[in-house]
Amino acid sequence: MQYEFNNPIIPGYNPDPSICRVGDDFYLVNSTFEFFPGVPVYHSRNLVNWELINYCLKTKEHLFLEGCRNSGGIYAPTIRYHDGYFFMITTNVTNKGNFVVHTKDIYGDFSLPSWIDQGGIDPSLFWDDDDTCYYSSTGTLNGVRGIVAFKINPFTGEILSEKHLISEGCGGQCAEGPHIYKKNGYYYLLLAEGGTEYGHRVTIQRSKNIFGPYEPCPHNPVLSHKDYKYCEIQATGHGDLVEDTNGNFWMVCLGIRNYSKALLHNLGRETFLCPVVWENEWPVVGNNGTIEPLMSAPLPQKPESVNHSVTVDFSDKTLCKQLFYTRNPEMKNYIHNSDEKTLALIGTDITINEPGASPTIMSLKQQSFTTTFTAKLDSCRTNAKRAGIAAYYNNDYHYDIYICSEENKKYIGFYKHLHDMGVELSKIPLKKDSDVTLKIETDKEKYSFYYKEDSDSEYTFVGSGSNAGLSTEGTMTMTFTGTLFSIFTEDGTAVFKDKLELKSL
Repeated sequence: MQYEFNNPIIPGYNPDPSICRVGDDFYLVNSTFEFFPGVPVYHSRNLVNWELINYCLKTKEHLFLEGCRNSGGIYAPTIRYHDGYFFMITTNVTNKGNFVVHTKDIYGDFSLPSWIDQGGIDPSLFWDDDDTCYYSSTGTLNGVRGIVAFKINPFTGEILSEKHLISEGCGGQCAEGPHIYKKNGYYYLLLAEGGTEYGHRVTIQRSKNIFGPYEPCPHNPVLSHKDYKYCEIQATGHGDLVEDTNGNFWMVCLGIRNYSKALLHNLGRETFLCPVVWENEWPVVGNNGTIEPLMSAPLPQKPESVNHSVTVDFSDKTLCKQLFYTRNPEMKNYIHNSDEKTLALIGTDITINEPGASPTIMSLKQQSFTTTFTAKLDSCRTNAKRAGIAAYYNNDYHYDIYICSEENKKYIGFYKHLHDMGVELSKIPLKKDSDVTLKIETDKEKYSFYYKEDSDSEYTFVGSGSNAGLSTEGTMTMTFTGTLFSIFTEDGTAVFKDKLELKSL
């Protein structure tokens, strides 16, 4: 039966999707770069409604991020299931390179990393019919850059064969994101090409031998929006294929949604879904190589309505899985008290402006253009130099509203940081020590900032910042993430009360 669904299926900063199926269950992972914990695991049975159930990398031994540059860290994971084990293979470009972890329980802990003596990025695993496991990634062999493959022990990372350069791509720059599949006697090599910007695309090749030579699909690229400028979805690429129990094939891929004709995006690269059919032993993806915001396809189960709003209730015994940290956190600086319904953040002298550092900050992903984010602070128990909320891209790009303490007085401050410039634009005295609610509202033009003391009936507007200041295209270094909503504190304690609310419209 055909069902309609909306793209993206996992909105907000969720790039480089990889997917596998176990029975009726689908599991999907994404890149996380400088954020911790690393590599979220999502679960679905219908390919549209996804629940965040776990992270693959939950300790510093799994994921070392100290000194990690913006958009360093974890690149392009692949998830696979074989013979009772889940395997996740990825690259920490900040520390040691390529590694693989495994588990029998997708809801539990993964093994410690097994490191692989192979450079490059975007590693993937494939098991042939005889249970031999093959590794593929980008790499250079004999001075030629392309896709390198070899046999591997997926539990230990030990290389078990010679290395082979199996492809140099199909003509696009930056051939990467390789995945190997087998169907009807052919080995298929799926690639991402064209760079991860507006020339991004998916190509495919096939061979009767896993090490090649590979012939390209006659209608490559099989997915690309580089010439489809009228669609709000752009930069489609980095795909992965999965077959459902009905024999239907699907591709998950990344893409972006522009908020203006100036080709700017602030939500990051998101996860999209498209149906795949096979013609003449080649895949036809979506609408002959394009996808739409609204599609109809034979999903394995009927989708439910989707609500991307998030409530972090501090009365819960454990905090919401969707909260995460910048680089490796010092956990003693995050004190959750479910009985008091509070979350206390202990700030250090590390500010959210400092590169490569781990400030006291927790974040949620912005998942739609029109949103409202609110947090309540107990100003009586908040003595930090700055404590509040931010629309946060990274240490170079963020807009903040906060309580600041100076000379035994407290103020509402509003601050913008763009490139290497930062300025406090407002400092409004608080009328008294009381609960203060801070709010950010967004649309396709700007982020607007408000506050309300407990005695106020309405919010007071403080200022706004353009979306362009938090857009990937405007960053001074190459970045691959998206805008977040964050709570933070610097040089002192902040006590957040009751809950955080992120409403996506």
